[in-house]
Amino acid sequence: MRPLGIEGAWVLEPRVLPDGRGSFHEWFREPEFRAATGHGLGLAQANCSVSRRGVLRGVHFSDVPPGQAKYVTCVRGAVLDVVVDLRVGSPGFGRWEAVRLDDVTRHAVFLAEGLGHAFLALGDEATVVYLCSTGYAPEREHGVHPLDPGLGIDWPRGVEPVLSPRDAAAPSLAEARASGLLPSYASCRDHYRALRLSG
Repeated sequence: MRPLGIEGAWVLEPRVLPDGRGSFHEWFREPEFRAATGHGLGLAQANCSVSRRGVLRGVHFSDVPPGQAKYVTCVRGAVLDVVVDLRVGSPGFGRWEAVRLDDVTRHAVFLAEGLGHAFLALGDEATVVYLCSTGYAPEREHGVHPLDPGLGIDWPRGVEPVLSPRDAAAPSLAEARASGLLPSYASCRDHYRALRLSG
């Protein structure tokens, strides 16, 4: 796993082994994950999302603690996957990084608790699967508007974004910060430290 430019986010670039039958790759290996993050991946839920071209999901995040870490890959088609540092007080606050996830390179992205997550479907039936460290809890789930100019995410041109009503009504980064909705960097760091200590 290779760290991204945002603390708490990594990308896996697996070796894909093609042959006459198709291909094989390992999209998660516990020892490699643990070496990168300092702790294991507690698995509480696994999700599968199928989206048509232009569907934009996110930017989603959860209250910390407990937060929700995600390990994400695209098993069919392609998406532009985006990680956003939403942790107030973080040196990288407000920064984002994008990784193309597709069914050719088979890359995967891990993002720690407190980071925001979004993706844009680049074709029809883009199928994203992700492992989550905690289960879905609507009272702890929040969002920041993915088209907020304050974030300035460079979404691909020529793709008209399709948002859910919830995502379309999400606050800007500035509004979410002013309302106290965003996680603090200090609480996230404490949470990461506890994860490492617990093994």
